[in-house]
Amino acid sequence: MDLKTLSSAANQIAAEKGIKPEQVLGAIENALAAAYKKEYRKRTELVKAKFDSKTGDIKFWAVKYVVDPKEVRVVEEGEVYEEKEPTGAEGEPLPRYNSDRHIFIDEAKKIKKGVIVGDELEFPLEAHEDFGRIAAQAAKQVILQTIREAERSSIKDEFADKEGGIVSGLIQRFERGNIYIDLGRAVGVMFHNESVPGEHYRIGQRLRFFVVAVQDDPKRPGIILSRSHPKFVTKLFELEVPEIHDGVVEIKQVAREPGSRTKIAVASNQEGVDPVGSAVGQRGTRVMAVTNELGNEKIDVIEWSDIPEKYIGNALSPAKVKLVEAFPRRGAKVLVAEDQLSLAIGKGGQNVRLAAKLTGWKIDVRSQSRPEEVQEGGVADSPEEKAAEKSEED
Repeated sequence: MDLKTLSSAANQIAAEKGIKPEQVLGAIENALAAAYKKEYRKRTELVKAKFDSKTGDIKFWAVKYVVDPKEVRVVEEGEVYEEKEPTGAEGEPLPRYNSDRHIFIDEAKKIKKGVIVGDELEFPLEAHEDFGRIAAQAAKQVILQTIREAERSSIKDEFADKEGGIVSGLIQRFERGNIYIDLGRAVGVMFHNESVPGEHYRIGQRLRFFVVAVQDDPKRPGIILSRSHPKFVTKLFELEVPEIHDGVVEIKQVAREPGSRTKIAVASNQEGVDPVGSAVGQRGTRVMAVTNELGNEKIDVIEWSDIPEKYIGNALSPAKVKLVEAFPRRGAKVLVAEDQLSLAIGKGGQNVRLAAKLTGWKIDVRSQSRPEEVQEGGVADSPEEKAAEKSEED
């Protein structure tokens, strides 16, 4: 262990890992103290180390805490306390006195004037630079572990404010159905269920991702990413539409079937601003930019309304609705012209299904000329009803 090169190594590691040099030096000092104690001192002692980055010198000392004889229990060798041991004022057992770690107040005052209970006294130790192989290995492990923890904490701090936002990264590798993304200083993971059905990913491809969570658990992936999350669409519109970014236009609801189709409901918070026009952009440029990022996923932008009948009618866009009849318990019957029926229901019932998800209403789409006839795929439950049905089945 060449102590002379520790300082430059600490600075290099700090720069590479994006952490503070003080954290690396602290890890080194803790490791050297552990190695020194393992090689030259008792296991019960408290040993600390201080490394001088300028000279390369290192000093060691033992630490003892100043205690009051009445606040500790002294156990003589071979002596065994009864089941009920001495307790303090709060009924807790008194800490056991250890001469390697403690020093009585009267004795401490002879060494240092003005010392009080709870202070630390430092006793210099002989300097050693010749550590054994086992001690050196132990020191190395302490350094690596501390650096890993510091790096993980630094990355978490950097990405914590990006949770719920969008980041850009390069596809790094595929592993067990999951995709790992290089985010610069960190690697994020997009689990299989967070990817978009039909999207094909390749190594080296740069994409945007929604940050679902930033976790501080060494046993689990730290940064969870998604491209299928409904909020991914919301954040993309915030990037493309200044009115949404500034809060002039608000995205009220999003209903999404990733890779296929999305409906968003927008409302204006400022008189005279057209929310749908703002989101779509001139000649559809803004919505097209979002669509391109999503792999040509279709996007319907509709106007939100606090009037249920109007909101449901808008949600079935691009179909033109003739009549919306709302019932108690959030159910609605919608009548459309015969030539609008397939458009209102959508392929496989997708349009009415997304409209029900967007509005939170159960929607029953029927032909105006055949109002008593239930249409195949024309009925869609609200998310609440689906959850209730699933709960009953369980």
